[in-house]
Amino acid sequence: MDRRDFLKSVGAGGIAAGVIAPADAEAQTGGRTLGPGPVPIRLNINGQMRSLEVEPRVTLLDAARDRLGLTGLKRVCDRGTCGACTMIIDGRTIYSCSTLAIEAQGKTIRTVEGLAAAGSLHPVQQAFCSHDALMCGFCTPGFVMAAVALGDKNPKPTREEACQALDGNICRCGTYVKLLAAVMDPKGGARG
Repeated sequence: MDRRDFLKSVGAGGIAAGVIAPADAEAQTGGRTLGPGPVPIRLNINGQMRSLEVEPRVTLLDAARDRLGLTGLKRVCDRGTCGACTMIIDGRTIYSCSTLAIEAQGKTIRTVEGLAAAGSLHPVQQAFCSHDALMCGFCTPGFVMAAVALGDKNPKPTREEACQALDGNICRCGTYVKLLAAVMDPKGGARG
């Protein structure tokens, strides 16, 4: 066998493995491959079922902001380190910039837009306003969602528990003292 014949046989083997392997993998896992084009999904956001088509690689933040018009949460770091995109899914805070929209199907999603009811601010939102716990506003929705999740689990947190619950959120303006005061506000503790 000369070098040319060897390369032809190796190339044909690689192509065959690339064609056969995905079918075998799908048969072994029992799942179907999604993408790369858009696929239909349904998301339960703020108590409403919303249908949309997204590519499987689209994050929950992009789906909410770009496809559903929910622009309260912000894209700041886009790496899951600042907390500005914090949502509550099934009672737990998540960074929506690092969560795929397709993974959120069948779960209950809460965003900052879903907190106010009948024209009244959520108690946590009101506490943030009362304590002037915001400056530029980019981090505020993420902090509010983290504080709401804390209040849902523990209506009267200690200072240490509040600090731990807000630990994944960053305020570049440095309003931490006022943020913590708003979270610790007893009126903000009345979670409605």
